[in-house]
Amino acid sequence: MTGRSGAAGDEPLRGRTVGITAERRAEEFRTALERQGATVRHAPTIRIVPLSTDERLRSATTALLDRPADLVVITTGQGFKGWMSAATDWELGDRLRSELGNARLVVRGPKAKGAVRAEGLAEEWSSPEETNADALRYLLDRGVAGFRVAVQLHGAPLPEFVGALESAGADVVELQPYRWLHPLDVDAVHRLAEAAIAGEIDALAFTSAPAAANLLTLVREHGRYEAFTDALRRTVLCACVGPVTAAPLVEHGIPVVQPQRQRLGALVKLLAAELPER
Repeated sequence: MTGRSGAAGDEPLRGRTVGITAERRAEEFRTALERQGATVRHAPTIRIVPLSTDERLRSATTALLDRPADLVVITTGQGFKGWMSAATDWELGDRLRSELGNARLVVRGPKAKGAVRAEGLAEEWSSPEETNADALRYLLDRGVAGFRVAVQLHGAPLPEFVGALESAGADVVELQPYRWLHPLDVDAVHRLAEAAIAGEIDALAFTSAPAAANLLTLVREHGRYEAFTDALRRTVLCACVGPVTAAPLVEHGIPVVQPQRQRLGALVKLLAAELPER
């Protein structure tokens, strides 16, 4: 395996091959890894449904406007931005912004906070731990019985989060920007898996739970699940941007490494630190 030329100190990933599965921000991720000297193999494992044509999201947004929420949970900055952009395309942006201004906003960390404030809104509380679990504790500790609660999801449902709110007496409406489908090029995913099995991949890097979960699904459908997961347990370093992303792999007994900060740049730095030691 060969990477770009350059001094090893400047390019700690020179001679290493990293597979990435993201669709969103994939070019940014590839470029950052290549700057570290890595050879990058890209095979998106999911395909994002375009927001402006997502009738499910539009229907949920309309339902929220018809019956406004008392509490709104913003889980990701990117998801919130996408939701507001889609609402603007549907000529519902001003109305949605007004209703959110009348609601109590709970956000899951600084990126979500920044997105909310960029719309001229203010949060009631932001999770210092940047986790859904922390946000859920905040809500349950203060009580949600009888409240209508809107939860902005990102990429995947949160059944435990939503179920806990409903069990506590909340009326929950879910809004899911960035729903995903199977990728257009499934064969590219199969080739990436075969390369990992053959020892041609040093690391796989994941930035979303759906991408990680669907990779395992596609490999299983391909009939190569056992060989692939064995490679991930023994020879391929699996690096995930955070615990939510890592969960589908951990559930299958696959070891993972994660940066302390859940950021793309931190994930690249982690790979640059970990791979040369292996």
